[in-house]
Amino acid sequence: MGIVKPAYPCMLTLAMDLVGGKWKMVILWQLRNGIFRFSELKRVLIGITQKMLTQQLRELEDAGIIIRTVYPVVPPKVEYSLAEEGKKLIPALDALCQWSTNYAASYGIAQSTCCSAQQEERSLTGV
Repeated sequence: MGIVKPAYPCMLTLAMDLVGGKWKMVILWQLRNGIFRFSELKRVLIGITQKMLTQQLRELEDAGIIIRTVYPVVPPKVEYSLAEEGKKLIPALDALCQWSTNYAASYGIAQSTCCSAQQEERSLTGV
């Protein structure tokens, strides 16, 4: 795992090395809903290039945050899901999404429904 250093003066720096950047948290946010194939992730992550998605998925897999499952079929079938370490990140992502929703409301920023839909889903299912 090339992005992780042997020591960090601040653990937030380690977190940023593991899940920082424009796409990794958004990828994890999508994977919280279950298993996705590469093309499904590409479709829901509007604006990401194939090269960038491949790179980000590899880094998350190398970090042990997601699982890549390859099926020996033709054409090749590859699926991505959260590993246990990735599942542990979901409460933090929920909190960050709620914080950003509140921030957007305070500053008049137009909001999407991705976070509020997740909160409603959790309250309905009791999760």
